[in-house]
Amino acid sequence: MPSTSSSPQQQDFWDLFTAAVLAWLVPGAGHWFQGRRSKAVLFFWTITGLFVFGMVLGQGRVVYAKWHPRQERRFFFLCQVGVGLPSLPALVAARRAAANKEHLIGNLDWYMPPDRAELNQLYHTLNRRFELGTLFTAIAGLLNLLVIYDVCAGPAYGKRPPPEEQKKSSQAEPAPDKKTKKDKD
Repeated sequence: MPSTSSSPQQQDFWDLFTAAVLAWLVPGAGHWFQGRRSKAVLFFWTITGLFVFGMVLGQGRVVYAKWHPRQERRFFFLCQVGVGLPSLPALVAARRAAANKEHLIGNLDWYMPPDRAELNQLYHTLNRRFELGTLFTAIAGLLNLLVIYDVCAGPAYGKRPPPEEQKKSSQAEPAPDKKTKKDKD
């Protein structure tokens, strides 16, 4: 989906910007947009799978946004939001909780920020699964930031030029002089 601008630099910028936004929204979507399909599938399944596994471990309660009161700020959410769309319902749930509205998803508590007593109960019932779920979802978000970087910076290696161009470039460059020990004397 190239842009319609006349400048190739502008076109490249908008293609990279679009790919980066897509990569943030859905892990792997930026690579799919660029035509790197195998990487797209790999990134989608690994990052989304890690995020879902963390959510299942924490029974859907490990991804939530909470900034007030100050002692209960959820800094892990800053990492979790890197995974894009799967984490965004937490922002809606936080606004609903602040307005004392009902749950976001039916009567499931998923994404809803717990109060202090409820958080203590979650630590008690889920034990280490709550922390592991939080960690897995945060790692998924951070890994997706690396994927976004890969979308913008491209692969670490370029495409090999066609054989005709390789032959021309090797003929154009003179071979460096190799002096042996006898030649130096």
